[in-house]
Amino acid sequence: MNKKTLALIGVSTLALGAVVLSPSFIEAYRGDINVKGPNYTAERHEAMEKAFETKDFTAWQKLMEGRGRVTQVINKDNFAKFAEIHELLEDGKKDEANKLRAELGLGLQNGMGQGKGMGQGMGRMNNR
Repeated sequence: MNKKTLALIGVSTLALGAVVLSPSFIEAYRGDINVKGPNYTAERHEAMEKAFETKDFTAWQKLMEGRGRVTQVINKDNFAKFAEIHELLEDGKKDEANKLRAELGLGLQNGMGQGKGMGQGMGRMNNR
């Protein structure tokens, strides 16, 4: 085999490896409260729990620092319902939590909201 072929095989193998391994990192949280996300610390967890228990939107908002789509959907008016989702998940009531998620526009299709399916990815983001 020549060097170009070997290089192509090497690059292809690396790309395939990245594709296969990355979903496990990307899917780490996605609404499963038992999986620790990338920003997890014991202190932050306690602060989040307190924000949910007291339904303190301002504290939650500061902890989130604008991270993720959820910060674009959840606001002061619907935070109590979002806190209820957290409580339902802690109680193992996934179906009920998923219904509330859908009501809030936090759909479960790969973390995308309702109506935000395939074909509306990065290529269209500049058109908004």
